[in-house]
Amino acid sequence: MATEDDFHDIAEPEDTDDGVAFVDRKLGDIKIVVDDLHVSYRVWATPKPRHTDGRRKNRIARAIRRRPIAVMHEVQALRGVSFVARQGEAIGVIGKNGSGKSTLMRSIAGLLPAASGAVYADAQPTLLGVSSALIQALSGSRNIELGLLALGLRPDHIQHLYDDIVEFSGIGEAIHMPMRTYSSGMGARLKFAIASSVTHDILLIDEALATGDGEFLRRSTERIQQLRDEADTIFLVSHSMSSIRATCDRVIWLDEGKIIADGDPLEVVPAYEKRYGLQSKKGRKDRRRQRREDRPGHEAVDQAADANPA
Repeated sequence: MATEDDFHDIAEPEDTDDGVAFVDRKLGDIKIVVDDLHVSYRVWATPKPRHTDGRRKNRIARAIRRRPIAVMHEVQALRGVSFVARQGEAIGVIGKNGSGKSTLMRSIAGLLPAASGAVYADAQPTLLGVSSALIQALSGSRNIELGLLALGLRPDHIQHLYDDIVEFSGIGEAIHMPMRTYSSGMGARLKFAIASSVTHDILLIDEALATGDGEFLRRSTERIQQLRDEADTIFLVSHSMSSIRATCDRVIWLDEGKIIADGDPLEVVPAYEKRYGLQSKKGRKDRRRQRREDRPGHEAVDQAADANPA
């Protein structure tokens, strides 16, 4: 049973005229502890031949052509990652490709062993990924059945969820066409609709949201909020900063297997965008307007500009 000391304040998003705002809510018991987690891979790689002159260079080149040389390399995917996740949190995980985001999710789910350190969870985390279960040559309709079977549902439950998945994905009559004919956005929407149709105690969503579709982003945001209400803790890995802002109350930024920042999305996301030059024109315009409004006397300046338009 949680005590008062186990709770702390956090902001929960709610709809407003301007988009998503945050209201105070409480967090409960610790659900996941990641303690100095290190994960490494061993891979074979062919080394680049050294440059030499004369006949020795030709002999080496001939030897490499006859028998390629491979050397074992150890890749450090996660390097001392530590954090605590509490009941009711929605945590976004961001970073460049190869930063360790998916490795972290697979480690929390228990799919990858740790080289050192440990992951402790209050319940079995579930990685909501169904891509491996889907077959591009089959129709979207058939893939719904395969995806739900992969998530552990019985056939009678599949029929109960089918219509809702089709409606949520928004791909219409294309549901009866092979998935190989889908655009990347259509495929992502269907995968997310399938994966998010089942709730679990701890949810790990890895790259499931399509980008560039405002209507689907709104519906997926609502779905994730619903999953948050029904689940204890949710992690969302995404390259879409709008998705992170809309659905998460905390962000972990990974780079080269290490945590760069862990905190409020309103602070971490702008720092991430600035580091990699991802700031949109709209975002820069909004920030300029906010800085102008923060200056003393800005109302008088705005009134003068309105009275004497250029």
